[in-house]
Amino acid sequence: MGKTSTELYNERLKRVQDTVALKKPDRVPFVPFMSFFPANYCGISCEDYMYDLDKEYTTTKKTILDFEPDMYSNPFPLFGIGAIIETLDFKQMKWPGHGVSPTVTYQFVEGEYMKAEEYDSFLSDPSDFLLRTYLPRTYGALKPLTMLPSLFRSYYTRIARNIVVLATPEFRGAIENLLKASDQAQLMAIKTTEFAKEMQELGFPPMFGGTCNAPFDHVGDFFRGTKGIMLDMYRKPKQLLQLIEKITPTLIQATIADARRTKTPFIFIPLHKGLDGFMSLEQFNTFYWPSLREVIVELINAGLIPMPLWEGDCTSRLEIIKDIPAGKAIYWFERTDMFKAKKALGDHICIRGNVPPSLFNSGTPDDIKDYSKKLIDIVGKGGGFIMDGAIGIPDEARPENVRAWADFTKEYGVYH
Repeated sequence: MGKTSTELYNERLKRVQDTVALKKPDRVPFVPFMSFFPANYCGISCEDYMYDLDKEYTTTKKTILDFEPDMYSNPFPLFGIGAIIETLDFKQMKWPGHGVSPTVTYQFVEGEYMKAEEYDSFLSDPSDFLLRTYLPRTYGALKPLTMLPSLFRSYYTRIARNIVVLATPEFRGAIENLLKASDQAQLMAIKTTEFAKEMQELGFPPMFGGTCNAPFDHVGDFFRGTKGIMLDMYRKPKQLLQLIEKITPTLIQATIADARRTKTPFIFIPLHKGLDGFMSLEQFNTFYWPSLREVIVELINAGLIPMPLWEGDCTSRLEIIKDIPAGKAIYWFERTDMFKAKKALGDHICIRGNVPPSLFNSGTPDDIKDYSKKLIDIVGKGGGFIMDGAIGIPDEARPENVRAWADFTKEYGVYH
């Protein structure tokens, strides 16, 4: 007699929880992150995957049922946003059919959305800066927000004359676009909830309960850009550190609130600019690691499980990043030496990753099984290892390779 969905759900969740706690589970957890792989696997375009919520639902569900991972990632908050960002004329991304081909993934648009001379404005009144300066630069439909007077000066009867800008055609158009986007967002939110409910009924626990950023990356990715923040480390180090210090508590509080709402403790933290090749160890210890460590520790203190994805190679930083509570987090590595990571961190932190995209896209089933065997034998020894791709399953992965990988992990990764 087969197991019930509830039994499968609890078994899969316990398998991951035991692995995080550095206990030896029944087998290596198979937890592949997927971006547009379900679209390619099921024969629809990436554009359809972002705009047609019904197709996104059915293709993702089929992919999950076909490969039976131990956890799933709800696709809608990250990919079911095409109509929303089109309505708002989003400037920080090119997405399928809008700046890039309908058949390829989205691309981030780097830029200095906060100028070097605007640190003081951000530091003195972050909400005002975000509302009247940042949002109009990053969303074309919200450009009329620049017409708003300072909210700080909209007290007492001043509001009577300040709201006159709302009567302008430009501002009314912005409000109409916001209302349209909110309707589209509501449809996306409904699908998100429906999908989560069905996945639970089918026995699959969720992979993410929220997303956070390293404070340095938050400033560099979304405000200053890579070039800008690199120069700021030399030209404006004091202001950069002040801004990092200011935003860190807000990032922590918002992430905890998201996790409470989703009732899922696993927190995804994509890391971009603290890796080998971008900054020195001295800079890492000054600008990057202290605030990131604060984020990780405070999330752990809140009962959550931080899961930083170290995008790139951070082999030289392994001893530094070990300094967090043991058995409470997951470190997901892309190009870091997994075997050195096991040696440095294996008794302290659960390790996730890192089958290379090249094996999925151009290798053979035997190639991917050989690499996975080495990961299981060495990194998985004694527990503390979660199988995934370096960046999840690449969009263009050959289905036969993914099938071989899934089957091999579940069969060979058993602990005796």
